[in-house]
Amino acid sequence: MHGLGVDPADGRVYVATHDGLYTVAEGQKPRLVGDRKDDFMGFTVTGKSTFVASGHGAPGSGRPGNLGLIETKDAGRTWTSRSLSGEADFHSLDSAKGTVYGYESGRIRVSTDLKNWDDRATLEALDLAVSPAGDKLLATTAEGVVISTDSGRTFGKGSGQVQAFLSWPAENSLFGIDVSGKLSSSADGGKTWKELTTVPGGQPQALTAVNADHILAATMTGVYESRDGGKTFTELAPLAS
Repeated sequence: MHGLGVDPADGRVYVATHDGLYTVAEGQKPRLVGDRKDDFMGFTVTGKSTFVASGHGAPGSGRPGNLGLIETKDAGRTWTSRSLSGEADFHSLDSAKGTVYGYESGRIRVSTDLKNWDDRATLEALDLAVSPAGDKLLATTAEGVVISTDSGRTFGKGSGQVQAFLSWPAENSLFGIDVSGKLSSSADGGKTWKELTTVPGGQPQALTAVNADHILAATMTGVYESRDGGKTFTELAPLAS
């Protein structure tokens, strides 16, 4: 599992995986969306039924090894190549205020139209998160969470708090999960953190927070959901073999 998202149109949960995009719901088996079994490496929801993604074309599909940036406007049933086809493989994508931020081959790349990209800072990171206001960009590194206040052109020193994945649904509600599955929250944009709980299932694969109360995390054993701000989690869907 490489990414999680919730469609604001209907609240449906989507999981971007090594073998396609799936929907999951409590008590149901994961369901493949559309007929593409591409390796969705980067994934984020940008609007109602509108997602952007990146990754690798499925073997035998005729699609390129690096998909560049692709977009769907029908909740994953069909996809359109928007830019960098055959060139880019974004491993992290996030967006705010109409701007998409991507992490690809050790660099931050930014686009306002999904076609043209501005290359910015180079760094070794795992995940990106942009503030809801669009004025801060965070990246998870081995030295901790680093913060940019100039849209990814430069980053300050790491906070010391090492996180694997981040999600920033509201200005004073930032969430991070470390490599062991410990979930923390920050009310000051990643400067300080408060540990909340450990998500079941071991090493995390993805994290997304819909709002300050509703949080989803994918771990080695499945997708887990919290409705109380990360204090407790229940299994939404087990990992399907």
